[in-house]
Amino acid sequence: MTQSKPVVKVGKIQQRILLIRGEKVIVDADLAEFYGVPTKALNQAVRRNMDRFPADFMFQLNKNEKTEVVTNCDHLSKLKFSPVNPLVFTEHGALMAASILNSARAVDVSLFIVRAFVALRRTISEHKELARKLTKLERKLADHDDQIIAIIEAIKKLSSPQPVPKKRRIGFHSE
Repeated sequence: MTQSKPVVKVGKIQQRILLIRGEKVIVDADLAEFYGVPTKALNQAVRRNMDRFPADFMFQLNKNEKTEVVTNCDHLSKLKFSPVNPLVFTEHGALMAASILNSARAVDVSLFIVRAFVALRRTISEHKELARKLTKLERKLADHDDQIIAIIEAIKKLSSPQPVPKKRRIGFHSE
């Protein structure tokens, strides 16, 4: 069985995942592009099935968030003049959108979207592990620095000339 060329590359999907309100999300225009449907059709399907999209699956951007997304993402410049604020979908929301679109392409692409979110999650966790190890190493080096400074001060004390106390002569002295 030969494998066909992927419908959408995982790397391309990863580039479109944004961090908004502390959530990793995909904007409706990008999701519609990946699923091969117009954004309007995606949003209509979502509105017809709102009970499948709780707040942790999907939310609508406010005006400031929309402006920031348009400013930071060149490929979303067409949203600048849209009177409607875009919807954004979390990983679970993107999968739910695939299920309501009910097309073969949506099912295929949803697998790539899951892989992109998983790869992103893995990358983030690796960075956290690396940051934890660096913090531990910094603490260890700080302890070593303190110990080295203490050793240097002790050596300085030992190597600096100490005043030799005057020896008292033993015996009877006349003054």
